[in-house]
Amino acid sequence: MYLKTVQLRSFRNYREQRVNFDSQKTIIVGNNAQGKSNLLEAVELLATLKSHRVSRDRDLVLEGAASGQILAALERAYGQAELALILRISGRRTVILNQEPLRRQMDFLGVLNAVQFSSLDLDLVRGAPDARRSWIDTLLIQLEPIYAHILSQYYQVLKQRNALLKKFRQREEDNLNPEIIVEQLPSDISQLKLWDVQLAEAGSRVTRRRARVLERLTPLAQQWHSNISGKTEVLEIKYIPNVSWTEDDPLEVKQAFLEKIEKRRMAEQQLGTTVVGPHRDDIEFIINHTPAKYYGSQGQQRTLVLALKLAELQLIEEVVGEPPLLLLDDVLAELDPNRQNQLLEAIQDRFQTLITTTHLHSFDSGWLKSSQILSVEAGEIRDF
Repeated sequence: MYLKTVQLRSFRNYREQRVNFDSQKTIIVGNNAQGKSNLLEAVELLATLKSHRVSRDRDLVLEGAASGQILAALERAYGQAELALILRISGRRTVILNQEPLRRQMDFLGVLNAVQFSSLDLDLVRGAPDARRSWIDTLLIQLEPIYAHILSQYYQVLKQRNALLKKFRQREEDNLNPEIIVEQLPSDISQLKLWDVQLAEAGSRVTRRRARVLERLTPLAQQWHSNISGKTEVLEIKYIPNVSWTEDDPLEVKQAFLEKIEKRRMAEQQLGTTVVGPHRDDIEFIINHTPAKYYGSQGQQRTLVLALKLAELQLIEEVVGEPPLLLLDDVLAELDPNRQNQLLEAIQDRFQTLITTTHLHSFDSGWLKSSQILSVEAGEIRDF
């Protein structure tokens, strides 16, 4: 796939900007806080409908504007596609494909595929579990767009169930106050049981898909990791589901959920929140039988994340049948010369690549000659 143009209107610090991509590799150079990362973020939003930097659409819209737009023209093996995403400070979005507004955002996903690698990803190893969950969920959404709907369903059930558990906890606190008489409501218990079943059904769909994609990704990451480390390190990736199961069978996994929910019922009612489910999953990275989170050096951690990103590219290409875009946001400065060379050699002309940097000395003359180079200053993009 090849991204031909991107047009930004009132997006981040861009008032009106059109970029034509005329090379397989584009280097975007400029000082910090000029808008380099914002351009890559726009492409990321078209691919995943998510930003890894902010969670509110109002933070993506130019200050003083009510809405912002991202428009793009894409060339794929099966033909051309035009994408448009309208973001509003109210939070209501509109997605448009080939000039037709879509009723379901899910139908927008999978048209443009991209892998983002930013300096923030280097915290993937040491960071909190939610960073690793977000990473694997973002990959899954690109491989299987229906997963966005599955994940949304799960969190809707989780929200409703938590509200009911919070109500139970408040009732327990009121029971401790002799001035307040609280009636037992069997209907609430019945309602919780219904939410238990829905949580188990939705949660089993999430955890089974996470396990499957990690099973496919792991050997690819291990091969890349071995190459980059010069075959001196062995990588293991372990999925640590909150609900343990052994056989990828919907009924068995659902039953495992229900059994754990029953075991933790008293704890959940006392805490007023759900403690069972994939919102508490984690992924562990192990290098030479040692958890990378606690003992890996900075170099080892960077090698690991680089291997994961290259594996993501390879897996998406295998599944969708076309190489995805690669978005490299200021990461070359974080990598030593050996890892820089491994990354640049892996890219070559295989993936359309957008790279942001504050300087050009990380690139050899061959790369510079074969790349389109753009400069960014105060939300204005020009030829370098």
